[in-house]
Amino acid sequence: MTTVTRCEMASEIVAEVAQIPDPEVPVITIADLGILRSAEVVGDELQVVITPTYSGCPAMEAIRDRIAHVARTHHLTAVVTHQLTPEWTTDWMTEEGREALRHFGIAPPGQRPQQSVGLSLTIRQVECPQCGSAATEELSRFSGTSCKALRRCLACREPFEEFKAI
Repeated sequence: MTTVTRCEMASEIVAEVAQIPDPEVPVITIADLGILRSAEVVGDELQVVITPTYSGCPAMEAIRDRIAHVARTHHLTAVVTHQLTPEWTTDWMTEEGREALRHFGIAPPGQRPQQSVGLSLTIRQVECPQCGSAATEELSRFSGTSCKALRRCLACREPFEEFKAI
């Protein structure tokens, strides 16, 4: 018979939390999205710190509920804290998460500006996740969520979403 130590069990629970999918873009986990700041089992509590992608993000409630579900299945109480500073940025996304978005047909975010963005007449180039062409156009600044924009490829004519760099 194999005995699982409390430390091994805690590691499994933390790994389970990390694999919770984002409710708005379920092809990416909360860890790959970069909103999971920490998770640990302390006594009878599952203590998790998350940072919302933006203030008022409606997915936070669903993520809290999913974390609570994980805690309950392991006879723990969930303590979920929102950490607002530093504010979340798409720079926190993992390469695995970016690749998952691309594979699903969502253009991952590019590098975010390191300084304030001024007004200009330049067109942001976003590569089509279907065919790889840089000849794309923005159809709508907002798509299914405020984190994404709706675009169309001018080469293959397929519409796709772009996860905006924040």
